[in-house]
Formats: sequence, C-alpha cells, structure tokens
Amino acid sequence: PVVVEDGQRNWTAGGVFSFDFFTRIYGGGEREREGEGEGRPAPGTRTGTSPDCQFFPYETDFHDLAEVFRMEAGRAGMEGDTEPWYIGWSNCNSSVANILRQHYKRPYFIPTISESSKMDWIFMGVPGHGAHMHIDDVDNPSWQAQIRGTKHWRLEPPAECYYECPLLETVVYPGQIIVLDTNKWFHETHILGEELSITIGSEYD
Repeated sequence: PVVVEDGQRNWTAGGVFSFDFFTRIYGGGEREREGEGEGRPAPGTRTGTSPDCQFFPYETDFHDLAEVFRMEAGRAGMEGDTEPWYIGWSNCNSSVANILRQHYKRPYFIPTISESSKMDWIFMGVPGHGAHMHIDDVDNPSWQAQIRGTKHWRLEPPAECYYECPLLETVVYPGQIIVLDTNKWFHETHILGEELSITIGSEYD
C-alpha cells in the first residue's frame, strides 16, 4: 500500500464534489435544485437501483442510493443530533460517469499500459464513522482518492504474511490517493475531523 500525496494533480473534484452535487446529478427528488443544470443525466436514470450496481449501506437504515439523496437536509449537513451515516456505491450510470470525469481523471502515476475499470466507486459519510474491517471481492488493485474530508485507514496484512507483516495505519488527506489491493489487505476506515468525507476510486490492472 502507498499514499500518493499529490495524486489528484490537476483535478477540479475537490472544489466541486459535495452532497448536493451528487444529489443533483443523480436526480435526488425534492432536493434537486431547479435551474442548476451541470450535466444532469436523463430523467429516470439513477444508480443503486440497477441490479448491476452495488450499494453498501454499512450501519445505516438506507436501502438504496435513492433513499440517501432524499434524506433530510439537517442529517446530510450533520446538524444537531441527527443520525450519522456512511455509505458507498458503484456507479454504473454512463451519464453520471461522464459528469464525474469532467472533474477527475486517471491518476498520473498509473502506468499508461495499465487498463483501468470503467466503474467508479464512491464512498461518503460523516465524521466518526466508516467501514468495518473487511476484505473486498474484487479482481484487481485499486486507488481511492480522498476528495473531501480526512480518513484514517487501518490495514491488516494478507493471510500469507499475517505473522510476519506489520499492521499498517495511515491518514489520507484531501488531494491524496491511497493505492492498495483491497482483495488482499483487510482494511477499515474511520472519518476524522469535522467535514463530510467523499472518496472516489477505481480498479486497475
């Protein structure tokens, strides 16, 4: 595993991605703002509802992504004693993918001969929460870019070197990218600070 400190070189995602931004591009019901037309997908298209997409509610009461983007503004904005949340999903909406890639691109350090997945993975949530220790069922290594917020990673080594390799911990800040094989390294995350965390990533070979 490695953290690339300038991994998001020349990206604009850090100044654009937000809960409201994702609500708009996924057509989030009553929270969608009239007149804000930055790349809106075709009516009726919404990720998280297709059987080809994956949605991870973690320890929340959300059943799909549509419910996430219909949550009350206070809960989304971490106001008062609202219930905390952390979720993740795979985007398989081509219209949304085109919008997202206006603001990020293939990390410069990924070799040009490497083939990247066309699917984006997005993780979002409030401070104090994150993903429990787990291992992913994926085919290739991945990179995850910390767009907003700060996230602590705890990594446990693969089984073949569990008794020889040390446990690793790192904090990933906005603008940085962590690269690892989540199919080999057990990992858990915990959001630090006071800002909503937004991470986007993809696999590569």
